[in-house]
Amino acid sequence: MKVNKIKTHELEKCYAISPLTYNGSEHILIAAEKVNKCLLFDLDGNLEETVWDEPGGTMSMVQVPGSNGQFLATHKFYSPNDSKEAKIVLVTPKAKNDWEVKTLVDLPFVHRFDILTRGGVNYLIACALKSDHEYKDDWRFPGKIWVGVLPDDLSGVDEEHQIELTVLKDGLLKNHGYCRVEENGGVWAAVAADNGIFKVVPPAEKGGEWTVETLTEDAASDMTFADFDGDGELEMLVMTPFHGEIVKIYKKVNGAYTCIKTFDKTYEFAHGIWGAEVFGKGVAIIGHRKGERDLLACTYDGSDYVMEVLDHDVGPANVRVYEKPGKVGLVSTNREINQIAFYEIDSL
Repeated sequence: MKVNKIKTHELEKCYAISPLTYNGSEHILIAAEKVNKCLLFDLDGNLEETVWDEPGGTMSMVQVPGSNGQFLATHKFYSPNDSKEAKIVLVTPKAKNDWEVKTLVDLPFVHRFDILTRGGVNYLIACALKSDHEYKDDWRFPGKIWVGVLPDDLSGVDEEHQIELTVLKDGLLKNHGYCRVEENGGVWAAVAADNGIFKVVPPAEKGGEWTVETLTEDAASDMTFADFDGDGELEMLVMTPFHGEIVKIYKKVNGAYTCIKTFDKTYEFAHGIWGAEVFGKGVAIIGHRKGERDLLACTYDGSDYVMEVLDHDVGPANVRVYEKPGKVGLVSTNREINQIAFYEIDSL
């Protein structure tokens, strides 16, 4: 794969990435893991606005469906050891460099979340890394998956009028990984923990039941999906264990995800991950935050799954592939060098 780094910006502990449709154009949001800014860029990596200066602690951001630039974000999740005050906030643009931030729901230890739309209803799914904490690296209290309906009218939401969420699944140790999967015209969520990887499907109609299916009982830190070999079925690339160094490929065998490849090379503190179709071929972009700290691409060469280095010693926390006019963009929050990096993918 040939990539060209076209633009960089400095943001200490840059972390979360999200697309945003705003005023008729596509944009990219970038926010910091620690107390720092959220910034808005165009697809070429040009800085457009500052959304907030603090408090940061942003693990995830997701646009409210159908809105003009309104989105949800996590605040005050600064690390697994400092996230008791974490919450999901509602962010609404008012004018250039003027964005209103209101509490949607206080949710300690919330790490990943998403909005899944099915049957005309917007559902919020939120994954808490753990459920309590008393000292450094305290993992005695497993995390949970919380769900609820996101109201169509969010104008009345604030600190005193928060939305309601209920627990869908608990007992999830190191509940870290999340991936939205769009497949066969529908959408579902993959959630990864030490307990395994779970397929979470929202109700077919309002008032219906969520379903949870175990895809694998193997421990996982994160995962993504792509049709690497072009057979029409999604394979699953998995990082394991929690913040670990091993990368595996799972493929459906007799209807069940089965590990068919474990990479010999290890990738210390594997973290950034995104699956996509690039120039008609399934690709996973991944990164790792310790050791060689590379930005990498995983593809299938016709006989084996291969990994190639796209950028060296940058320490990606999160990555994302996106379409732009006539080109394919790639953005990486190279957290370990405090660099937001925009690339263009020239060829496979």
